[in-house]
Amino acid sequence: MNEFTQVPPDKNKKLWLMAERRVRFKYNLAAYIILNTFFWILWFLTDGDTHQPFWPWPVWPMLGWGIGLAFHYMGAYVFPKDDAIEKEYEKLKKEQEK
Repeated sequence: MNEFTQVPPDKNKKLWLMAERRVRFKYNLAAYIILNTFFWILWFLTDGDTHQPFWPWPVWPMLGWGIGLAFHYMGAYVFPKDDAIEKEYEKLKKEQEK
């Protein structure tokens, strides 16, 4: 993920770093699910049964963390950093040739 990541010498560096990003995303997703489940249970056991006319407080950590999780997913699966760098390099190279 960064310059301090130890890539085994017999492994492809790009694939190793991509796999590392995906594994980190999966750990983040698991923590999101576990902790937000805990927050909802805590809310329900404390004041969730009063059904007050406002948003339950667990919505806010879910929303904030969910936005970060969406960006983490995009970086791990949709727009891997190495691909973005290569595309920008090729774009600059084509501009130089003109």
